[in-house]
Amino acid sequence: MDSVIGLSSVLLLVLLFMKVPVFVAILAAAASYFALHPEINSVILAQRVLSGSQSIALLAIPFFVCAGVFMNYTGVTKRIVDFCESLVGNITGGIGHVTVLVATLMGGLSGSNLADAAMEAKMLVPEMEKRGFSKAFGSVLVATSAIITPLIPPGIAMIIYGSIANVSIGKLFVAGIGPGIMLCVMLMLLVGLVSYKRGYKSPVKVDTSGKRVWQTFKGAFLPLCLPVIIIGGIRIGAFTPTEAGSVAIVYSLFLGFIYKEMRIKDVVKGLKETVLTSSAIMLIIAAASAFAWALTKEKIPQYCTGLFVEHLNSAVVFLLCVNVFLLIIGMFIEGNAAMIILVPLLAPLAKHFGIDEIHFAMVVIFNFALGALSPPMGTLMFVTCSITKCRMGTFIKEAVPFYVLLVICLLLLTFVPAFTTGLVNLIF
Repeated sequence: MDSVIGLSSVLLLVLLFMKVPVFVAILAAAASYFALHPEINSVILAQRVLSGSQSIALLAIPFFVCAGVFMNYTGVTKRIVDFCESLVGNITGGIGHVTVLVATLMGGLSGSNLADAAMEAKMLVPEMEKRGFSKAFGSVLVATSAIITPLIPPGIAMIIYGSIANVSIGKLFVAGIGPGIMLCVMLMLLVGLVSYKRGYKSPVKVDTSGKRVWQTFKGAFLPLCLPVIIIGGIRIGAFTPTEAGSVAIVYSLFLGFIYKEMRIKDVVKGLKETVLTSSAIMLIIAAASAFAWALTKEKIPQYCTGLFVEHLNSAVVFLLCVNVFLLIIGMFIEGNAAMIILVPLLAPLAKHFGIDEIHFAMVVIFNFALGALSPPMGTLMFVTCSITKCRMGTFIKEAVPFYVLLVICLLLLTFVPAFTTGLVNLIF
């Protein structure tokens, strides 16, 4: 391995530990590589930064971000909360189950785990506290439930992975449904167990009659159609995944008109939020693209392939090693940036070991989703705690059983491909 790329990698890690903005750290590492390689024209750095953000598939990111932001102004969230409460509001740990269900259903609308975590932290944690749940448990539950969002279509992580590894984004959207539902069910089981042991039960009886279920379902029906429209439209060829993003924007504006809760000022505010969020993501992608080019130039993918092939002789051992590696990386590096750098290294290896590309993609995405919850750099943890005012130490202590559950889910996802490929094979 070239010493120059080694120095650049060390610089990247140092800057990340110093909490320098992610795109600045990656761009600085890439720039240092070009500066220390005088024989490589520095113009290539600018070319790679620009070309890295010019993929047509990446247009879907601002589209889906915009659709998710608009959804927050249409009154959709309140309608989905009411519907979920009418289903599970009276069972042990009712509001906790509502939180998990809301995260699952909203994941198909917003595509952003941080946005969902912020929204649920504001809406549901105070309500959980009123009903006897501890602030720490509520905060951990909200943050953990937000992991479902990148798995349920249209997750932004799927768009990024598909554009990097040249994998069908439509198939990735379908593949995410199984892991999302699995995690939803497992979290609800854990919530039920903890609530039973601690006596978490709603002090007031919730109306869960068939009449209320029907009324709340009618209110939530149109928003819940969005994932069906997106996946169905892609499957029948009505539009591409990129075009599906623009369809989602039009649909969210349609809901705002139907529900009469979105004003012109909300549209303007939503567009501003979209620009800020999309810019942050695209800056990371652009910078990481330049650094990924440097890694490829130094033949790091080939080096890693040779290393793995020489020392590993089975797909099972390879998957275990990848899981441990990605979990550690995810603790320190933002998921989208790490994905852009590492997927070109790992995807060819997975192919060498005969692992299905869709299955491997979901394993990688799940790992980085879990990393967003893990200290010391867990963005979901920071966002949730900043809103609920929960102490970090208390949060981490309360999160231990959730971490155990997530590792179990990761192992199931890794070694039972049917969770990811079953629906894909059925639909495609």
